[in-house]
Amino acid sequence: MKNKSLQRGRRRGLVSVLSLLLVWLAGCGEKPDADLAAGAVPPEKALATLEVEEGFQIELLAHEPLIASPVDMEIDEDGRLYVVEMPGYPLDKSGSGKIKLLADTDGDGKMDKSTVFAEGLTLPNGIMRWKKGILVTDAPDVLYLEDTDGDGKADVRSSVLTGFSLSNPHINVNNPVYGLDNWVYLAHLGAISTRKYEKEFGDQGGAIRFPQKSGGPSLPKNADGRTVRFRPDAQQLEMTSSRSQFGHTFDPWGNHFLTFNQNHIYQEVMAAAYVGRNPDLPLAEATQSISDHGDATEVFQITHNPDRQLFTPAGLTTSSSGITAYTGGAFPEPFNTNAVFVTESVSNLVHVDLLKDKGASFVASRHHDNKEFLASTDSWFRPVNMYVGPDGALYVLDYYRQIIEHPEWMSDEAIQAGGLYNGKDKGRIYRITPKGTKRADWTAGLKLGDATNEELVEKLTHPNQWWRMHAQRLLVDQHDAATVPALETMAKHPTSPLGRLHALWTLEGMGKLTPGLIERGLRDSVAGVRQNAIKLAELHRNNAPGLTKVLPTLQNDPDPKVRYQLLCTLGFINSPESDAARQRLLFHDLDDPWVQVAALSASAAQTGPLLDVVLKNYKPDVAAYASLVQRLTAMVGAGKDAERIRALIRQAISPESTAWQAPVLAGLSEGLSRRQIDLSSLREQQRQLVQTCFDHPAASVRRASLHLLNVVGIPDPAEARSAFNRAVKMAGNSSLPDEKRTEALDFLALGDPTPQVPLLKKLITPREQPAVQLAALRVLSRVPDQTAPQYALQQWPALTPEIRAEALAVFMSNPERTGLLLDALESGKIQTASLGWSQKTRLMGHSDEKLRDRARALLLRNDEQKINGEYQKALGMKGDAVKGKAVYGQNCSLCHQVRGQLGVAYGPDLGTVHNWLPKDIMANVLAPNLSIAPGFDFWSIELNDGSSLQGTLASETSAAITVRTAPGVAKTLNRQRIKSLKLLNMSPMPSFAGQIDQQQMADLLAFLRQKN
Repeated sequence: MKNKSLQRGRRRGLVSVLSLLLVWLAGCGEKPDADLAAGAVPPEKALATLEVEEGFQIELLAHEPLIASPVDMEIDEDGRLYVVEMPGYPLDKSGSGKIKLLADTDGDGKMDKSTVFAEGLTLPNGIMRWKKGILVTDAPDVLYLEDTDGDGKADVRSSVLTGFSLSNPHINVNNPVYGLDNWVYLAHLGAISTRKYEKEFGDQGGAIRFPQKSGGPSLPKNADGRTVRFRPDAQQLEMTSSRSQFGHTFDPWGNHFLTFNQNHIYQEVMAAAYVGRNPDLPLAEATQSISDHGDATEVFQITHNPDRQLFTPAGLTTSSSGITAYTGGAFPEPFNTNAVFVTESVSNLVHVDLLKDKGASFVASRHHDNKEFLASTDSWFRPVNMYVGPDGALYVLDYYRQIIEHPEWMSDEAIQAGGLYNGKDKGRIYRITPKGTKRADWTAGLKLGDATNEELVEKLTHPNQWWRMHAQRLLVDQHDAATVPALETMAKHPTSPLGRLHALWTLEGMGKLTPGLIERGLRDSVAGVRQNAIKLAELHRNNAPGLTKVLPTLQNDPDPKVRYQLLCTLGFINSPESDAARQRLLFHDLDDPWVQVAALSASAAQTGPLLDVVLKNYKPDVAAYASLVQRLTAMVGAGKDAERIRALIRQAISPESTAWQAPVLAGLSEGLSRRQIDLSSLREQQRQLVQTCFDHPAASVRRASLHLLNVVGIPDPAEARSAFNRAVKMAGNSSLPDEKRTEALDFLALGDPTPQVPLLKKLITPREQPAVQLAALRVLSRVPDQTAPQYALQQWPALTPEIRAEALAVFMSNPERTGLLLDALESGKIQTASLGWSQKTRLMGHSDEKLRDRARALLLRNDEQKINGEYQKALGMKGDAVKGKAVYGQNCSLCHQVRGQLGVAYGPDLGTVHNWLPKDIMANVLAPNLSIAPGFDFWSIELNDGSSLQGTLASETSAAITVRTAPGVAKTLNRQRIKSLKLLNMSPMPSFAGQIDQQQMADLLAFLRQKN
């Protein structure tokens, strides 16, 4: 794969073999041969290639030629099956997309008739029943299609929503879902950059809006790449706090789960309404990865002769899509109540996770340690989406293609070899049910569309959510006031909590929900009903003030998710009772970081009083107290209360050590970096902090004071002269502990270090401890001329790897110094192998075009063929796994682990590549710069204060972004501090060519290919 640069990051790896991410769909363009392409398995033999979970059976519902390239489906209330076909993937925008209506004419439970309901669609990829027609996602639009004359063909076509980017097809807006709250949710991840196909897919989108209504609501450009929800009738439109690539799902209680290629399952934990309401609390992430077996988890493929392109990883989730919570009510336990399924098209399988409660969120666990719910030996089996039907069956849509990669990320040779379009005219839909289940009967038609309103109300108790959601949608759509009494009765149903739940939300959708029913829901015996009743109370807090008095009484609820939702909702309510309840809820679940964030997301007015309580009751043996104090004081520091800040500094530097002092100073440093106060008001505190840096008994307080001084500055240099003199003496005193000497050196960095150049050079020698050398080099780099890089070059042969890394950072600090580095690389004074991934990508993405071009010519001059040619001998050599472990430890362990051990869990785990071919592992190790995986994009960020940094965007919200600048190093930035963001559009991963020889490569391959 070549550059695959999504605008989101998850984890960056040092070795490209594990940072690659494949899409879930396949290519098209050339017309396939009429005969079966070599390797394809005909439909009548397809079932023999499938292995399904014990206790289940699988059958074909539909297949080619009735359907081709299916990506989504919908069964409506009359039993009509709509299928979305997207044959245009990856490059054809000519309008080849279709919606098919399938029928079972002989009643055998299998489809045998196909009608084109709509055609001429660009790249359609999602469908939902709406009104008397369907909603279809087809970027840039969400379309409404309806058949008004009953001929099975749509004669109404209108754009309901528009503005989404028409980007690479696997990333476009998709999968509309009707939510429990009566909003339509759209999966969305934003535009994707492209190297090869800028003309076809360079669109970045526009404002998201209702095209039929001028002056209506709109969202920012491409909705900032976030999932969108809207209500077409009410003309309501919002961004959520999360994003999802292809597919998303809700459990029966409205919890929202999403997926993103490698990260197969994560949850939106905090809704958008809570994320942005307190500007003093920058929250960079509102979702949580919930898998206990890794974000890029190991999967167990059974495919015979898997078709993988050169850069296709094996053994890991790389193309997760179609995430579906099972809500059909017909599966045996443990699948019936807590299973979430995810398709993995690259590995030809369907993965299942079982959910368990964990505080405000969940944990997703495997059902088996070494097998999947569904897998195929056929390499053309490409499951991309799923659907839970009216019979409780799980339907799997098989895109059925030979190649699933997009040519954007394939080698030119593979593209030229053809085969991108094999299977374009094929596709299957499978039905999975418990063994012994009878054939599908809904294919003969359903009567839900003809049901009376009373019958629809009764369907709200159905064990299958398909019936409940369709009944709710129909009732809300019909808006018949005569149905209200029956719904109010259902809201009190004695034995069906799900009936009560849907009745409440149906009444809400009709605008007929009363405060009395909400209050009754708050006292419900089932936690999920109470949790939703709190959400409903929040919606009615202004027109039903009595509910705001009832809500605080739920503070002792036994369920953690109810307490969490209550805490989020109480953030909108200003009253002594609400304040007291929030505080109680916070301390009850203090160890849950989401609870801390929820508590602090309320009004900034609570920050000071709450901080006083926390400090008074601080427990040093409970780590959560430190994180809470730091969050609170960061909010204080970001505020305008200068006296409060001064008082906190005085408390935090008191010589009588307390455990909360360092967290207070750390939080103030973070907050004051987003400062709203005049720093001149802190003159006295600056002097006190200087003294604290030297004399406080606690090292943590000394370091935290120094960090705060870096933010607020030092007093007048004349006043600080004695302190600098003291620091000079301490730095040069080899009898002092290294800790004290490095603290002194770091203090020198607060002023002009030029007079201390001789001392600093003297300390950058192998005789000194690494910590002292590093500190001295950091300070020397602040001398504005070329002294630091020139001295680094002079000393280069004597510098250890750790010191060299810091020296390289010196070279990167400005264009003039970078020019010196490139001179040294070109002359051979510094070997290119000395550069790590961050240095190489920074050089190749430099803002100075001349420097960038020099760097690219230097660092990319060895092409893949030449590199592989030099190492071909390694493939025939006998490797020693023991020695290979040592090679791994020296080159890979900085960013990777092997099965959870032997390194740093920064990039994906290398323990899953044991089933790769040696040539594929080697190709990725040697030529990583050909690949940039989604979530591994490198960004350059310029701040308002003139400083800059580069890294991956680990997470972002409307208020802040978190940048991962190195393994284990992340920085959260308030958006107000950011001047510009620039996508560097390059891989951050280094090549091992020249760093290890052929025998070491053979040894590394032997180690990585071990099964255990």
